[in-house]
Amino acid sequence: MKYSVLGLILMCISPLLHAEDGHSLWLRNKGKGSVNVVCSKNSPTLALAKQELREGWSGNAGATVNLILKTDKALKADGFKLKENQIQANTESGILYGVYELLRRQQTGEVIKEETINPSYERRILNHWDNPNGTIERGYAGRSIFWRPSKDSLGVTEKDKTLWTEYARANASVGINGAVLDNVNADQKMLTAPYLERVKGIADILRPYGVKTYLSVKFSSPSMIGGLKTSDPLNPEVIKWWKDKVKEIYKIIPDFGGFLVKANSEGQPGPQDYKRTHADGANMMADALKPYGGIVMWRAFVYSTSDEDRAKQAYGEFMPLDGQFRDNVIIQVKNGPVDFQPREPFSPLFGAMKKTSVMPEVQITQEYLGHSTHLVYLAPMWEEFLKSDTYQAGVGSTVARCTDGSVYSQKHTAIAGVSNIGLDTNWCGHDFAQSNWYAFGRLAWDNKLTSEQIADEWIKLTFRNEGAESADWNNNFLKPVKEMMLLSREAAVNYMMPLGLHHIMSANEHYGPGPWWAPARTRKDWTPPYFHKADLTGVGFDRSKTGSNAVSQYHEPLASQLNDINTCPAELLLWFHHTPWNFKLKTGRTLWDEMCYKYDTGVKQVRQFQKTWDKIEPYVDADRFTRIQNKLRAQSQNAQVWKDACLLYFQQFSKMPIPYDIERPVNNLDDLIKNDMKRR
Repeated sequence: MKYSVLGLILMCISPLLHAEDGHSLWLRNKGKGSVNVVCSKNSPTLALAKQELREGWSGNAGATVNLILKTDKALKADGFKLKENQIQANTESGILYGVYELLRRQQTGEVIKEETINPSYERRILNHWDNPNGTIERGYAGRSIFWRPSKDSLGVTEKDKTLWTEYARANASVGINGAVLDNVNADQKMLTAPYLERVKGIADILRPYGVKTYLSVKFSSPSMIGGLKTSDPLNPEVIKWWKDKVKEIYKIIPDFGGFLVKANSEGQPGPQDYKRTHADGANMMADALKPYGGIVMWRAFVYSTSDEDRAKQAYGEFMPLDGQFRDNVIIQVKNGPVDFQPREPFSPLFGAMKKTSVMPEVQITQEYLGHSTHLVYLAPMWEEFLKSDTYQAGVGSTVARCTDGSVYSQKHTAIAGVSNIGLDTNWCGHDFAQSNWYAFGRLAWDNKLTSEQIADEWIKLTFRNEGAESADWNNNFLKPVKEMMLLSREAAVNYMMPLGLHHIMSANEHYGPGPWWAPARTRKDWTPPYFHKADLTGVGFDRSKTGSNAVSQYHEPLASQLNDINTCPAELLLWFHHTPWNFKLKTGRTLWDEMCYKYDTGVKQVRQFQKTWDKIEPYVDADRFTRIQNKLRAQSQNAQVWKDACLLYFQQFSKMPIPYDIERPVNNLDDLIKNDMKRR
């Protein structure tokens, strides 16, 4: 009887499912009723707000919603006051965000009550690492939506406008209000007139949705395209060149957001080329932007070829400059001190720079997490990061509170995410990778949200179909898929780099394992052995007081906790300590055995994801089901390779057996080293 009832339910569901290519993202649901919208003012943004309400309304048919523009000191930036039938805001963008909030709550079943809702950060920005030729650095979803290599590459077509409109709408729906349109490894021609005209075309489309445009700029532009002999930031001619260039930009793009700058990093030019400081360079640009309300986002991702621990170098360069930056300069700091690894401690710059505006930078694109092949929901990583306590102003000085203006006064607050968006039909290459774009926007708007709440919203908006029986769908689709998403980041850490291991990926696009990779004449800090330091005595980077002393960059009591091998959290053990293979962890296992079990657990978790997904086939359209099923199969194969490669490689040093209750490796180390996993 039980199975007969289930069969009837599935028969009812199946006809409701239709092929979906993923292009509609989380905005696929249409309204089910009519609504009267009352607003005394008109503008392109308000017109969009009215249109979204009329097309997406799922509340009581015939209801009236009032949109009220009214100055209220309780609202900051683009915040809004929400009621079931009213949205009030100081800005037109605030009205639009309020509309999306109201519609989202209707569609997900969340309670709609009288509430004041303010964004955590003033500027919530996507960083696109897109190049003028249409390629994307660390992009895994096709070519750029902004740039192309053809002869008419700088013209703006109707197809461009349609795509950019869809992009802007998706951003606005989750509160993202800025986009850096080009790679941080900037091309100087982005500041030339023909390219600025295309930026204008993009800005004109994004503007009604409240999305400002920004550009990454090359520091040496004055000498490369300006005809000057120098780009010294203290040279009067250079200062004038930047002022003139900024004036030119704002003449054609009045709401231009500002510049993102990668300087004196990985070969990029910068002020240090002229024996000037980061503050000298950033302030020169900030002064040029100041009259127009623009900002400079100056990246702290710097490291040199010195023998100093790479994880310490950003702190060493920027802390002495604290308080020397203009108030429209904001230092953009990666979440961890190395480079977007599957797990890192937070960068010690968060909370330590008390007199300078600081913004977090996270990576939405999965450079080190399986590209667009692996299902890795990143909100748990970002939640872990934002809730990390720096102790810099006492207990509760979390990264979130140290960057959103709660702990330190900042003229500007911001957060950035490195985009995973390309020309692939589903935008992100993997249908589940869309959840990371969505999650970034939601956390940028409210950094106190939980990854579980965000996953719940995204699944309902992306997969639930009208007519699906609620209890059945919740139990057999929502619950298992949400559990899979919430476990996916830890699973990736387990099968890639557990217990604080980091930067042990292959040189082949940062995709597969490569703990052995260390070619002659290659910079040591670009090779995995520099970071894992495996030898016969143990494994891990000693950053304790007797090692590189990176722990000293953290505030007490955290510094002492990390310094002691017995109190350092197990998930960061090998980040901070070169640990003996036979060291006993709190689990009762030796380090070697624990490493073996972690890798094995990761493989098992991904195989369970396959089982979970296969079971929900009746609840999802065939196109998306098959696409995701194929991705999970590849991920499972990749996880096995990661496990085999790392355990067989490190076993050469540990000289210890793999526990016998763990599945044996199925690959040979020599073959893996010879082939180095190719991107699937």
